Amino acid sequence: MPMKPKKPCKHNGCPLLTDDKYCEFHAKLHVDDRANASERGYDKRWRKASKRFLNAHPLCKHCEQKGKLTQATVVDHIKPHRGDQRLFWDESNWQPLCKRCHDRKTRTEDQYPIYSF
Repeated sequence: MPMKPKKPCKHNGCPLLTDDKYCEFHAKLHVDDRANASERGYDKRWRKASKRFLNAHPLCKHCEQKGKLTQATVVDHIKPHRGDQRLFWDESNWQPLCKRCHDRKTRTEDQYPIYSF
């Protein structure tokens, strides 16, 4: 039976052909080592705290600023905590958002990170 043809490595600018997504040289650079949600702090304690916060703040902050009333379903960290537990649990760093606004904000932050020194 014939084998599948090899395809180019997905690492930008790499000319090597591979059977996987990345060649043997770039595979180790693209390992998904992100911890799961509970390991990042989004556990039972977070779910309880975020539910309490959403009950106290039921409307999406971004939609409200645009004059729309939308139910908030996600507690967003205004400044990304990046593992900092003090910032993670600081309620002054929380804001209520609908899923659509949260996804848009997170996508924008991930695409265009803001660095501070």
